[in-house]
Amino acid sequence: MGMIQLSIPGKKPQAFPMGTSAKDALAQLGDGNSAEVFAVKINGVAHDLTSIVNEDATIEPLTFDSPEGKEIYRHSSTHIMAQAVKECFPTAQMTIGPAIEEGFFYDFAFERPFTPEDLEKIEQRATTIIDSNLTVTRMAMSKQEAIDFYRIRGEHYKVEILEGIPDEQISLYKQGEFIDLCRGPHVNSTGQIKAFKLLSSAGAYWRGDERNPMLQRIYGTSFPSKEALQKHLDNLEEIKKRDHRKLGKELDLFSIQDETGPGLILWHPKGSQIRLLIENFWRDQHLANGYELVYSPHVARLDLWKTSGHVDFYRENMYAPMPVESSEYQLKPMNCPFHIMVYKSNLRSYRDLPIRYGELGTVYRYERSGVLHGLMRVRGFTQDDAHIFCRPDQLAEEVRQVLKFTTFILGTFGFTEFKMYLSTRPEKAVGSLEQWDQATQALASALKEGGYAYQEDPGEGVFYGPKIDVKIQDALGRSWQCSTVQVDFNNPERFGMTYIGEDGKTHQPIMIHRALLGSIERFFGILIEHYGGAFPIWLAPVQVVVLPISQKHEDYAKKVGGNLRRQGCRVSLDLRNEKVGLKIRESEKAKVPLMVVVGDREAESETVSVRQRNGKNLGTMSMNEILQLIRDETPEAVQNGSFLFE
Repeated sequence: MGMIQLSIPGKKPQAFPMGTSAKDALAQLGDGNSAEVFAVKINGVAHDLTSIVNEDATIEPLTFDSPEGKEIYRHSSTHIMAQAVKECFPTAQMTIGPAIEEGFFYDFAFERPFTPEDLEKIEQRATTIIDSNLTVTRMAMSKQEAIDFYRIRGEHYKVEILEGIPDEQISLYKQGEFIDLCRGPHVNSTGQIKAFKLLSSAGAYWRGDERNPMLQRIYGTSFPSKEALQKHLDNLEEIKKRDHRKLGKELDLFSIQDETGPGLILWHPKGSQIRLLIENFWRDQHLANGYELVYSPHVARLDLWKTSGHVDFYRENMYAPMPVESSEYQLKPMNCPFHIMVYKSNLRSYRDLPIRYGELGTVYRYERSGVLHGLMRVRGFTQDDAHIFCRPDQLAEEVRQVLKFTTFILGTFGFTEFKMYLSTRPEKAVGSLEQWDQATQALASALKEGGYAYQEDPGEGVFYGPKIDVKIQDALGRSWQCSTVQVDFNNPERFGMTYIGEDGKTHQPIMIHRALLGSIERFFGILIEHYGGAFPIWLAPVQVVVLPISQKHEDYAKKVGGNLRRQGCRVSLDLRNEKVGLKIRESEKAKVPLMVVVGDREAESETVSVRQRNGKNLGTMSMNEILQLIRDETPEAVQNGSFLFE
C-alpha cells in the first residue's frame, strides 16, 4: 500500500497509508478528538469526516465557528426535520431543504398548511431522532436507480430533481430508515446536533415560480449549545419588536395600501420628514464633493432600454411597455441611460473628466407579490444613484474616493461595521477579458489602497462589469447590503460615448455606477430596525414635545414651542386636557427624544423641565441649553460641515 503526506494548517505533514480516513488522520495529527469537529476540508473542498484520502492533502477540521461548518451543521439539521415530518406525516412529499443564514428550511408538498401544533409534534419527533444518535451514512446510486427508488416511494418532486441532474452517479444520505438525495457533506450522527428549534411555516411555490404548485415550507434553526440557541431566540424576539412594518404603523411613518397597490409606499408626514433629512444631507454632501445633481423623467422610449441592454438582460424585472402615439414607452427600471444622455448632450474633453452626476431617482421594477416585504422589497423606489464618467487612468482613484465617501455617509447614520465583497465576471457577460481584468484590478487596487479587508465573490459581477458590494452591520448583528460600486465599459460602447483625448483623438470613457444607501425606502427600513424606531435626535421627525401641566400653562408652552421652532428645532405641542403623566408615557411610546414639561415654576423662571424618552430626568434647562443639547448630539457634518475628498 502506498503512502501519502497529510497535514493540518500550520503543522508539518506526516506520512499515512493511502485510504486513511480524514477522521483517523485528524486524530493522529492532533485535531481529531474535539467533539466540535464534524466535517473537514480536504485541499479546500468540504467532505464528510469519514471520507477516505488517497493523495497528499491538507486537512482542515470544520466546526460550527466556520461558515462552511455552519452550513453543514444546519443542512444536517434540515434532514432531521425532513425525517421527522415523514414519520409524523407520511403522505408529505419531500422537495428541497437548504441551509440558510441563521437556520434552514425544507419545502414539502402536503394537502394543507402546517399548524403550530404540527410544528410542535414535528419538533418533538426531531428531538427523539437526535437523542437516538443515528449514524449518518453516505450512499451512492446510479441516476436511474435513484429515480426508481423515489418513484416507488411516490416522491415525485425528488424524481423531477433527479431528471434535471446531468450526473450519472448520485449521492444520498441515510440516517436510520430515512434516506434523502443530497451532495453532502453531513455530520457523522444525528446526536451531533445539540440544540434544535422549529420557528415557523409558510407557503412557497415550487422552484419559486408562482405558476407552480404551492408547497408548505418549515423554517428552523440549530446551534451547538442550548445557550447559543436561546441567545438566538431572544434576538429573534428583538427583531420582531423592531420590525419596520410594525414600527412604521405604530409611529405613523408610512403605509402600503391595497387601493394603491402592493409594493408602493405612501410616505406619511413623519416618515417624509425623516426622508427629507436623509435626502438633504445626501445632496449637501454630494455637492460638496464634486457631484452635479440631475433629474430625469420616469418614462422613456423603449429604444433607450434596447440600447442599454436592459431589454435583453433585465426584461423579467421591467413592466410592460406602454404605447404612446407611434412609439413604445417604458417605466424606467434604472437611471443610468438618462445620465448617459446628459453626458452626450455636449462634446467632452479629457480635461472635463471625471464628470460625476448624482440623482435621487425613482425607478420601477416588477417584483412578484410573493417576494414583496414592507420597505425592503418594493416595486417603486428611489435610488441614491450616481454615475461617474472617467478616463481609464482615473478609475482606481475614483473608486477609492467612492469607498471613502461610502463609509463616511453610512457612518454618519450610525453604521460603523463594514464588509466588502469584490464580485468578478459572471458566465453571462459582455466585454472582452482584457476589459474585465483591467476593471477588476482597478477595484482590487482601490480596496487595497484604502486599507479595506474584502472577500472575492467569483462570478457574481453584473453582466456589464465587476463590482464592489458593501454590507453594513446593524444593532442586532445582521448584515445588510446597501452600497455598490460597479464598473461599466458596456454602456459607453453601446451609446457611443466619447471624449477628446490629449492626443486630439476620440476615446471611450469608463462609467462607474454607484449607490451609497441603495434605495431610500430600503435604507429607511434598515434605519427603523437599527434604532428600533428611536431615531437619533438629528433624524427624529419630532425632536421635542412641549407638555403643559395644565391648561393655564398653554400660553407659556406655545411661547416655548415658538422659540425652539424659530431656532430650527422640530417641535410639537401636546395641549390636550390630560394628565401630564399620560402625555409623558405617550410621548415615550412615540419615541420623541426630548419631553419639555412646563408649569408655574418654569413659566416664572422662563425655563423648562426636560426629560428623555428613556425616562431619564435632565432637570431644569434654558432654551439655549436645550438647543445646545440637540447640537451636541448632531453629527458635525449634518450641522455645518462636509466631508471632502483628499
